[in-house]
Amino acid sequence: MTRRALPLLLALLSVAGLAACGEREEPAASARTERVDLVLDYFPNADHAGIYAAIGTGEFSRAGLDVRPRTPSDPSAPLKLLASGRADLAISYEPELLLARDKGARLVSVGALVQKPLTSIISLGERAVREPGGLEGKTVGTAGIPYQDAYLKTIAEKAGIDLSSVRKIDVGFNLVPALLSKRVDAVLGAFWNVEGVELERRNRDPRILRMDEIGVPTYNELIIVAREQDVRSRGPLLRRFLRALARGHEGLRADPGTAVDELVKANPDLERGLQAAQVKATLPVFFPADRDRPFGFHDREDWRAYTRWMRDNELLENPLSSERAFTNEFLPGEGI
Repeated sequence: MTRRALPLLLALLSVAGLAACGEREEPAASARTERVDLVLDYFPNADHAGIYAAIGTGEFSRAGLDVRPRTPSDPSAPLKLLASGRADLAISYEPELLLARDKGARLVSVGALVQKPLTSIISLGERAVREPGGLEGKTVGTAGIPYQDAYLKTIAEKAGIDLSSVRKIDVGFNLVPALLSKRVDAVLGAFWNVEGVELERRNRDPRILRMDEIGVPTYNELIIVAREQDVRSRGPLLRRFLRALARGHEGLRADPGTAVDELVKANPDLERGLQAAQVKATLPVFFPADRDRPFGFHDREDWRAYTRWMRDNELLENPLSSERAFTNEFLPGEGI
């Protein structure tokens, strides 16, 4: 979701005027502490380990920020809360942002929290689906999310099987119970780094097929979203937030245990050993594969390809520029 050398005009167009306040210099901490209300996409879990590492190690505090994460009432709430002004930043998903912008929401991703898709097809044991073609004649549980239904269609087409041969059941967010009870042969929508790791630790022999490895264009699973007006007017705050968050993730890579402690403190219902295993699995996808890119980097070509896929699958009603949906302007070392 580039620091390519571009003529000044094209560079200005690529950020769509959203980051006029940007400078390459890293900002100093504010003289006063500024509160940042951050809505998570779900309850605190391994995907948020770097956020809690930045809190626990004082990175946000040193940046003059009082970051307060909160859990949404449901996964669809973060962008609504952000758009209505009831949050400063939100954690959401690339497809959700594109859908919201298609409906007129003036929201922008300012950083990629997780670089790769976490969404996967998971099946178990002897009934496992070991390759996409094995979905033929199977019953697949989904969460009923339209773009995930489109994933199944794309996967079937790439595998050369008739989609009508796959029986689809909407099980909501009860994906793992539906799988364990054998109500379905496989589920699409579970995260390989969360449910996949948990099932492995329970010795349930999961077979995991990742979306970007079986035909779906790659995308940023989790992103940090801001309002367009704040991108224009609160650039220094966004820079400090993302710089501190990048340092939090570097700290996470060096010492995952501290982040796990902070996660369990934030959500005492979490089991520490499981969280440690999930954080270990997730670590590689917190960072761009290209080490020359900063933490949070959006790849322009990946965003274009995924937006085109959404349009081709009639998930978007209006012409939509993927490049207006994100900016790398506030990432460490980036900017005009």
